[in-house]
Amino acid sequence: MSSDLVKQVFENVRDFDLDDIFDCGQCFRWNKEADGSYSGVAEGAFANISFRRNDERGDAKAGTVAIWSNHLTEAPSLREKFWRNYLDLDRDYGAIKRLLSTEDPVMRRAIKTSPGIRILNQNKWETLISFIISQNNNIPRIKSCIEQLCAEHGKRIGTRKGRIVCAFPSVERLSVLREDDLADCRLGYRARYIAETARRIAYDGGAFLETGEQMPSEKMEEYLLSLPGVGPKVANCVMLFSMKKTEIFPIDVWVRRVMSKLYGMGEKNVSAMRDCAARNFGEYGGIAQQYLFNYIRIAARANPAQYERLLSDED
Repeated sequence: MSSDLVKQVFENVRDFDLDDIFDCGQCFRWNKEADGSYSGVAEGAFANISFRRNDERGDAKAGTVAIWSNHLTEAPSLREKFWRNYLDLDRDYGAIKRLLSTEDPVMRRAIKTSPGIRILNQNKWETLISFIISQNNNIPRIKSCIEQLCAEHGKRIGTRKGRIVCAFPSVERLSVLREDDLADCRLGYRARYIAETARRIAYDGGAFLETGEQMPSEKMEEYLLSLPGVGPKVANCVMLFSMKKTEIFPIDVWVRRVMSKLYGMGEKNVSAMRDCAARNFGEYGGIAQQYLFNYIRIAARANPAQYERLLSDED
């Protein structure tokens, strides 16, 4: 596959870290390489993304993003536009971090933990199915299920280090499958939801789903909640990670925990959490959510004892 790849470079990129971006629970088809780069599949194409900081020029916060991919190889301007949008490079995350943290010590600590998070703008169909799979699941198993789904039903796009790389299955492909046809993907009860949702999306060829960015959030959420297997958390993640609705504040067990312990509200009071996010984070609620989500998850994973202290620490 390497001979088919072309290079795309973005220089002087700030507020960017590959680990923060690809290991914060927003995507499932990117994996870290031995050299610190990440390889994955986006829009049916393979890509490898690296980031080199400009330390030698005295600016550790800026760096160069280099992408090798076989996406839009014959259309340089469209390729640049795609990756700029996918990585959300035109958004000033430095200004957002200052706005969110100025009067919020909890957010200051969260941002310090993962300062390089950016919200990816992913394929809507893939994001929808991926987050249906994510329900009551851990990230390693989610990734495994998705890779198996792609291997069984996705289009082959090449090989990488001796392994076949496949695109995410199309709406058309999954819409003709029965629940039993997905058994090898180890999806459990989610297989029925995926088969039924695929048939619903195929009814209009995905046209309504694709209007996500233009559709009012309330109307798009109503539509997503009407799909089999989609609850509030899945709907919110789809809107945040594929429809540029950065005001959306998805709430899962980690976010309930951080909002309860560090913002002083009942762990089951989801409406209060949404009100708090709208009031304090406004149009950047989804970005704030990613800082908080990664903050509490990293603390719990790295050092359980430190995690317990974190819940009562002062700034």
